[in-house]
Amino acid sequence: MIRRTLVLATLTAAAFGAQADTLDNIRAAKKIRVSIDLAVPPSGMTDANMKPTGSDYDVAVLLAKDLGVALEVVPTVGATRIPNLQTGKADIIISTLAWTPERAKVIDYSVPYAPQISLVGGVKGINVKSMADLAGKSVAVNRSTTQDVDLTNNAKGATVVRYDDDAGVITAVVTGQADLVGTSNALFQTMQQKAPNRNLEMKFILRTNDLGIGVRKDDAKLLAWVNDWVRANHKNGKLNEIFKKYHGTDIPADVVEKWLK
Repeated sequence: MIRRTLVLATLTAAAFGAQADTLDNIRAAKKIRVSIDLAVPPSGMTDANMKPTGSDYDVAVLLAKDLGVALEVVPTVGATRIPNLQTGKADIIISTLAWTPERAKVIDYSVPYAPQISLVGGVKGINVKSMADLAGKSVAVNRSTTQDVDLTNNAKGATVVRYDDDAGVITAVVTGQADLVGTSNALFQTMQQKAPNRNLEMKFILRTNDLGIGVRKDDAKLLAWVNDWVRANHKNGKLNEIFKKYHGTDIPADVVEKWLK
């Protein structure tokens, strides 16, 4: 029994050590595997040649370059971002990952690298100005996102219709399957552009999220490197350049100042 306990303890320590040395493993492999959702424009998407692009992708490219390794994109959807990290399929997550208390129990977050406005939007003419106004109405969301959590917990009497990815949500709204949606401001703008005839408008803001880079729990060495990298690239303006390129506006200076305190 004692021997078995010692063996288990040794294996646990070895597993912990391997996890804690993720940064060394990345450098040794000369490659970092980054979980990115490529169906969340303009943060993650593919171009006309089916090549990855978007603000999250550019952040990943810059991070890999500064680390001196190659970038391997691990395609994901909202619900599989954290499982990809936990199962070792990815080394980090850069994929519109908003901080929540629930997620912080199972992964660690870096200093935020970008903001994300979360909102409820829908067809003009539907009288919705608050959570209370959603009672008796259906709202489309991407499963396991902060919008899903916020609406499930606070929109009493509403029917939350869950899709497996943002592409499904966009299709539902654009084709008229859904008249109300909980999503990010960036994705909602995409819906407005794709379906101008639907007369979509923002109804109210759910929250403004801080987006962090996800790292496995207790992976302190990698997290410290990522935090230093995020701070340095806020100070030199490179993260703001990427954000403005895809989102059309600067990251507010007071928000960056708050993050860097």
